[in-house]
Amino acid sequence: MAAAEATTTGEDPPMRLAELLESGWRLLEEVEASTESSSDATVVRKVQRGIRLLEHALSAVDELQLFSRGEDLEELPSADLRFMLVPALLAAMLLKQSGGDAERRLEVLERARGSFLRFLTVCRDYGLARFQMPPSSRAEQQEREESSSEECSLSVRPRSEQAALLAMAANRQAKIERYKQKKEIENKLAALKAFVDSGRAEEEQTREFYVLQIKRWITTSLEEVESIDQEMAILSRRDALKKGSSRLPPARPPMKPFILTRDAAQAKVFGAGYPSLATMTVDDWYEQHQKRGVLPDQGVPQRPTAAPEEQPKEQEEEKAEAAAEAAEDSDEATRKAREWDDWKDTHPRGYGNRKNMG
Repeated sequence: MAAAEATTTGEDPPMRLAELLESGWRLLEEVEASTESSSDATVVRKVQRGIRLLEHALSAVDELQLFSRGEDLEELPSADLRFMLVPALLAAMLLKQSGGDAERRLEVLERARGSFLRFLTVCRDYGLARFQMPPSSRAEQQEREESSSEECSLSVRPRSEQAALLAMAANRQAKIERYKQKKEIENKLAALKAFVDSGRAEEEQTREFYVLQIKRWITTSLEEVESIDQEMAILSRRDALKKGSSRLPPARPPMKPFILTRDAAQAKVFGAGYPSLATMTVDDWYEQHQKRGVLPDQGVPQRPTAAPEEQPKEQEEEKAEAAAEAAEDSDEATRKAREWDDWKDTHPRGYGNRKNMG
């Protein structure tokens, strides 16, 4: 059994391969469940120790040659299935590292991507799931993108747009199917985990448990590889922009003013090539026209203003005129009221009713 093989980790005491896997896996679950920042000292120590344990576990798997391409899944012992997860767990732990510059982050992403691809390759060889293998490198991915863009440019535009829409729909449907399968697998794992952890599980249950774990990590690895490719593309573009900004051309000296005509002689004959320049300011124009008396408001006669001592007299005259008008209005109203009373005296109510209707 592979679990019976022993190995050492330098700073850590000698541990068996199974212990290395279980310790590294447990540290990964603790880091993922932690609410602390990724730069916290405790989290950083757990990440570093988990990487060290899983690296030694991966070296032990390589030395023991537990997996080969010509082998079927039924031929693989149930106890050795779990060691197929070592590259995926190591890649996930590598992504938990924080800090460093863009160059350092690119190295971490490339290393994690390689570990995920190694895990997916082994799963494909054993036929554990059907999926499209991601490109093995960034160069291969760029070649695929370029070839697909060339095919789209050579084809008719409506067909290429339709093909792009179909590809997007297929990709979306594949993601939905993977999500459903992942949830279904997680539910099954929750039911089997108690039996496996307690040691009461039978060999068939143990085998099913680790097969389900492998399928779950296949979905996780495909998602992580896609995210890694996107992050690497962003970091590469940012690095290119920084290099481009550091190579800015030197500042050009200010240009001297020039005439749009060919020479000064032609400018004297035909002008400068644009309307005449202003010869005076707006204030100068206003003063000049004011002296000539041709401004719009200079020809309009204005009402002379009264002297300060004459203003009270005018106000008194206005008040007297208003009082006289009010008195006249009052006398006229009184006269009309008297005439109306006299008329009512000589014309009683019902006057003129010839037919005795009222």
